[in-house]
Amino acid sequence: MFDYIIIGGGSAGCLLANRLSADANNKVCLIEAGRSDRNYLVRTTSPINMIFLMHSPLFNWLNYTDKQVNSGYRELFWPRGKGLGGSSSINAMIYTRGHRWDYDHWASLGNNGWDYDSVLPIFKQTEKNQRGADEFHGANGEMSVVDTNFRFAPSEAFVDACIEANFPLNNDMNGAEQEGCGFFQITQTPEGVRCNASLAFLDPILTRPNLTILTQSTVKRIVFDGKTATGVEYYDAKKTLHSVSATKEIILAAGVLNSPQILKLSGVGPAQELKKHNIDVIHDLPGVGENLQDHPDIIIRCLESSSTSFKTLPTKVMLDFVLKRFSKKKPMVFSPTDCGGFIKSSPELDIPDLQLQFAALRMKPHGEGLFTPARNGFVLHICYLRPESRGRVLLATNSPFDNVKIQANYFDQEKELDALVKGVKIGREILAQPALASLYKQEEKPGADIQTDEQIKQYLRDNVETVYHTAGSCKMGNDDMAVVDSELKVHGLNKLRVIDSSIMPTITGSNIHGPTVMIAEKGAKMILDDWQ
Repeated sequence: MFDYIIIGGGSAGCLLANRLSADANNKVCLIEAGRSDRNYLVRTTSPINMIFLMHSPLFNWLNYTDKQVNSGYRELFWPRGKGLGGSSSINAMIYTRGHRWDYDHWASLGNNGWDYDSVLPIFKQTEKNQRGADEFHGANGEMSVVDTNFRFAPSEAFVDACIEANFPLNNDMNGAEQEGCGFFQITQTPEGVRCNASLAFLDPILTRPNLTILTQSTVKRIVFDGKTATGVEYYDAKKTLHSVSATKEIILAAGVLNSPQILKLSGVGPAQELKKHNIDVIHDLPGVGENLQDHPDIIIRCLESSSTSFKTLPTKVMLDFVLKRFSKKKPMVFSPTDCGGFIKSSPELDIPDLQLQFAALRMKPHGEGLFTPARNGFVLHICYLRPESRGRVLLATNSPFDNVKIQANYFDQEKELDALVKGVKIGREILAQPALASLYKQEEKPGADIQTDEQIKQYLRDNVETVYHTAGSCKMGNDDMAVVDSELKVHGLNKLRVIDSSIMPTITGSNIHGPTVMIAEKGAKMILDDWQ
């Protein structure tokens, strides 16, 4: 018997466990399907680790979409983190929050208290920024946010090229203005260790006697007494069934794919879909699994002529990287995707609609292709931040051990293609600047043969990928398709909330980890205030 049960130990769940167990009178249970993140591969940062984690069944759910009509009829790889820390254990550690407009827009949809001025203090509360506290940043939180101190020459040149292409230099994309290019801050400690949600929020509290953490525990369903959530059934690593009960609340923080899956397996969701899988309907809630959003992403991949990028064969650059990585004199703070920015596809737009992310590493999407990084090169990611297309998360079966069906539905709206066509042209313009002239050898992909708008559009359809910024499948709001209200309580049910990136009514124009941590901090305060 517990006061609170948290399902999912990712970016949101780790913080929730910390905040709800801070009062010794609260008994808290955190249930995570994956294993502990206290592992060299997770906590140590290098390009090789990143590629491994992207395909590791130990730390990754390894999801694939259904074949996508507008994306070359391909099944697209959608990696999501599995284990304590969730996707913050496998991401590129870029810390961005989104634009002021994102949160003001949420509030305009009827979600009171979610405007930018209301959430900014919450962002600051979780943050331990190396630069110190100011109007936009906090220095006393648990999540370490730092500047990189190791940068490959192509990254330095790329930022210079952005300036030459007349994009403003921005040293703080989470400050007064989002627009501009520069080096990202990242979620690492000053010692160069990945500061995922587990290190930040769980490591300091592992000895709390009122906190129980269950790993390798797969939730079967949430148990209800009428319309009130009362407990959780889960399987342990040996697939033995157990049950736990909650006197106060159950909080679902399993992420954009698993939160709607668990709701549906528990009898909460579209009645027709539940009946199809022989699941008793507890509550007909048609929005569960709908409103799925992602930032469609394309890569421009180039060969590099100066041999100053990272490659996996022995070179002076690689040796220098390894020596500095393991030097005890000055810890290396590094991310492969260390620079980029937020820009507009057209000057008449009010806010940025494209994000650039640059890596001095020749790679294919998701690190596929073992020998791709064996040659010098670099990649420029371009993703569209304001998608209007909406996907779905559906049950494949009624077993909690089976991954969900994902319908990403990229490019249902033509404007997304149009914006990314402009993005590819802008990316090429930046890569052609004098700052990169001594490094740039040739464009491999899309390649010189892809030039017209229609050719670029077809290339986008055939090569679009996720950039891992997924949200929206249990959206917050008051309309018929909303799943939770502005206090993150599931509509029509008692003692059940969803607190993770799935509650976003519209996806933020940013990487997703920072906003998810903010959502958890705000959600934890709501819970504690209700039960004070």
